[in-house]
Amino acid sequence: MPELPEVEAARRAIEEHCIGKKIVKSIIADDNKVIDGVSASDFEASVLGKTILSAHRKGKNLWLRLDSPPFPSFQFGMTGAIYIKGVAVTQYKRSAVKDTDEWPSKYSKFFVELDDGLELSFTDKRRFAKVRLLNDPTSVPPISELGPDALLEPMTVDEFTDSLSKKKITIKALLLDQSYISGIGNWIADEVLYQAKIHPLQTAASLSKESCATLLKCIKEVIEKALEVGADSSQFPSNWIFHSREKKPGKAFVDGKKIDFITAGGRTTAYVPELQKLNGVQAAKAVGKPRKQVPKGEDSKDDDKYNSGDESESDGEEIAENEI
Repeated sequence: MPELPEVEAARRAIEEHCIGKKIVKSIIADDNKVIDGVSASDFEASVLGKTILSAHRKGKNLWLRLDSPPFPSFQFGMTGAIYIKGVAVTQYKRSAVKDTDEWPSKYSKFFVELDDGLELSFTDKRRFAKVRLLNDPTSVPPISELGPDALLEPMTVDEFTDSLSKKKITIKALLLDQSYISGIGNWIADEVLYQAKIHPLQTAASLSKESCATLLKCIKEVIEKALEVGADSSQFPSNWIFHSREKKPGKAFVDGKKIDFITAGGRTTAYVPELQKLNGVQAAKAVGKPRKQVPKGEDSKDDDKYNSGDESESDGEEIAENEI
């Protein structure tokens, strides 16, 4: 699913190709599950003739600032994606629309043509995204409820250490909590914990200052590296756990070390037991549930549940990845 790097790559593409251009045509899908709080016809009328002045992002949310409100806002959900016709924008496999498919795609929820002929579309195959029309996207949920952006508003080591020391939730669940820090989703959380050699079920408050500093450094490095290659996962470093997260249990390895799968923070979680060990009193406790076998490239039913806004509990722990 799209996380901070994928959404930021989309924002940068819009900024590079669409700023200063007027919307001369608009087609909004008649889909009230995705188009939230406004009719398709009213949405189309509200953006037609407006000029795109800038593109903004916080966490996994993106919005366009036009020359007058209201402004289109996009919550990417599980498979939301930005496409600009004729422009290479990052594609992730669960959202990918083939070049040979019809244009705009049958999955398009928001389509505009600009005055120079450029065409932009926001698609969503699985309909967990939300497209809204807001006077001030930052002042209302979901954006108003987000914690600091993991890229734009990084904490200092002291701030991060002090903050974690007060959290009795497991570290994977906390990283997924968008009200704590925004932009980190399942794959980034697994990656940074693997690189920091921290078990996903380690309680945040039990981490040493050294571990906190390492984790903060890994968050920065993973996000920056992903952005350096345009969020193109095929170009992520070969020694990232990312590339083996969806392999079957028993067949997943990174740098020759076995990957195991558990449930942490309500999500299927990949980790390397040889490197990521529970410390302190938690070392004596059982780890999470075994991962259900899922066809490669598909989300589990649990992942669907947590990403559709269901805030039920799992393993007695609050589900922390509020998809906001």
